[in-house]
Amino acid sequence: MRILAIDAGNTRIKWGLAEGCEWLRQSWVPTAQAGRLGPAWARLPAPDAVVAANVAGERTARALAVAAQRIGRHVRFIRSAASQCGVKSSYDRPAQLGADRWAALIGAWHLCRGPCVVVNVGTTMTVDALDGDGVFLGGMIVAGADLMRDALARSTAGLGRQSGKFTFFPARTADAIMSGALNALAGAVDRMRRFMQSAGQTAPLVVLSGGAAELLASQLNGSVAVMDNLVLEGIVRIAHASFERKREGCRDEVRKG
Repeated sequence: MRILAIDAGNTRIKWGLAEGCEWLRQSWVPTAQAGRLGPAWARLPAPDAVVAANVAGERTARALAVAAQRIGRHVRFIRSAASQCGVKSSYDRPAQLGADRWAALIGAWHLCRGPCVVVNVGTTMTVDALDGDGVFLGGMIVAGADLMRDALARSTAGLGRQSGKFTFFPARTADAIMSGALNALAGAVDRMRRFMQSAGQTAPLVVLSGGAAELLASQLNGSVAVMDNLVLEGIVRIAHASFERKREGCRDEVRKG
């Protein structure tokens, strides 16, 4: 079964075509250029299903629907649930959790099968706690490094947006801003690890995904795994589980008949 999985975020739309557990192709376009998706997908082997996690609003949802129609498919948008694919949600209102975060949790659970801090580093950074029983305990949302730097440039005199690098003891303003942003992000992740251990979990693995994952990985303590396109991995798991439920439903109907 071929699944075209889509992770539509505020900055990028990432997509991948998977057959079974194997990725045939992965790529991305800027969210503002979603119209490029239709021609790109037309060159792929035809998918059996198109499944998306969209946190970029209705305009992007419509663009994805149009692109899917060009290849003769309807796009299915996933929603967070109280329980799915072995993961259980502790969110007060499970449906309000971002679909991308839910898919990343499912992807991490099936790849790790143990306690982990699931981190997606993009325009914002999400830091989610998943315990050893597959229970999502809760999580944080933090402005990403670029948002932090933009906020300083926009709101503070004399701190315009400049290129900088991470260093332990910054001696340039641009380096001080970049180092401060990365230290803030790393601190949020490390605190979540400590919170989980204080709650009785064994030392959790930090699972990093997103455009700035490699940049952040070297700043973290403990065990870290960088996994490309974790959200897409979860979307494929959700799609296969849905297919299996439908197939079992058909079998039940046949047996009843």
